[in-house]
Amino acid sequence: MQIRKKSETEFIIVMASLMSLVALSIDALLPALKDIGLSVGITDPKDNQLLITMIFLGLGFGQLISGPLSDSFGRKPIIYVGFIVFALASLVCVFSTSIEMMVIGRILQGVGLSAPRTISIAMVRDRFSGNHMAKVMSFVVVIFLLVPVVAPAIGKVMLNLYGWRFIFYSQLIFGFFVMIWVWKRQPETLKKADRKKITSSLFIDGIKEFAKHKYAVVFTIFSGFITGSFMVYLSASQQIFQVQYNLVEEFPYIFAGLAIGIGLATFLNGTFVMKLGMFKLVSIFTVMFTIIPIVYIILYYGEPNPSSTILIGFFVLEFFALGFLFGNTRALAMEPIGHIAGIGAAINGFVSTIMAVPIATYIGSFLDKTALPLFIGFFVCGVIAILLIQYLKFSDKK
Repeated sequence: MQIRKKSETEFIIVMASLMSLVALSIDALLPALKDIGLSVGITDPKDNQLLITMIFLGLGFGQLISGPLSDSFGRKPIIYVGFIVFALASLVCVFSTSIEMMVIGRILQGVGLSAPRTISIAMVRDRFSGNHMAKVMSFVVVIFLLVPVVAPAIGKVMLNLYGWRFIFYSQLIFGFFVMIWVWKRQPETLKKADRKKITSSLFIDGIKEFAKHKYAVVFTIFSGFITGSFMVYLSASQQIFQVQYNLVEEFPYIFAGLAIGIGLATFLNGTFVMKLGMFKLVSIFTVMFTIIPIVYIILYYGEPNPSSTILIGFFVLEFFALGFLFGNTRALAMEPIGHIAGIGAAINGFVSTIMAVPIATYIGSFLDKTALPLFIGFFVCGVIAILLIQYLKFSDKK
């Protein structure tokens, strides 16, 4: 029993480390967006958001490749290939001299990172199911969220000491360490007997099978709206706190504090999900996620930004609700499709990410003088998420 627990603990840490490559590639860069923008010729500060949203674009499309391939060749080989693509793309970013070159590098980084991000979820589904899967996913996400807590502060230190290019080098060093760990310590989770022969119809058949499962489809769309609203914050947080509030030095610590709020909720979710179940928790905290921005909109519509303390307070409450949604919605989507976990995780990740990018880009275009558009975006996405849950409840009664 103790050996199994130790094995499960290490598995959770390894999966979180694989996912953390994505977080590190996004969050460590946040304090450096202005400096990178100046180096590659960005003139409008709002265009700095492209350095964040474009990596998500690559993540979305890359999953369509890495997921199905992992169902045929196994999980670990595709993770290695993805890291090689990520490493080459990071060098493109380091030597970028124009915004176009940097955007290409960021998209390719996303394509490479899609392998560890997607396949880590498939590996969790290979080993676990039901509420236990949601519990494991919660602990994975808790550790994964430790990276956003420290990444901006670390990025700020590296920026001040060595310049923004060193941030990309640090990602490569961390990624190389994780790859060695996976190679040495993590067994392959997809048995050879369960692998699917790669054919021209493999992905099409996977889509047809995915579409048969109502919960997989609905919670994938649900994730798209929730991820999109949070992606606006990720891409625009630097502008809100550093430009609107002039909190340049304080920004990394504010970002870390808000990430702790999500981490706390995700940690608590690991306990609550075993008592209440995934669906009930998602239902409760989707309502909370939607009510909080209503209060903000009523108080500050047509008004200038409130004090930074008040804004941070609203963010803490909103992200606490998000902490109960991230892992559970992904687990609910993956639960019925364990037999096509690789393709299923790819479709889930692709649809939710490709939905999220335009949502984040559109909402972010309104974030000029105040943070109000962000909360309007939270509210709209929350209402749609509630409607999706009500659809499932109504259809289950038939």
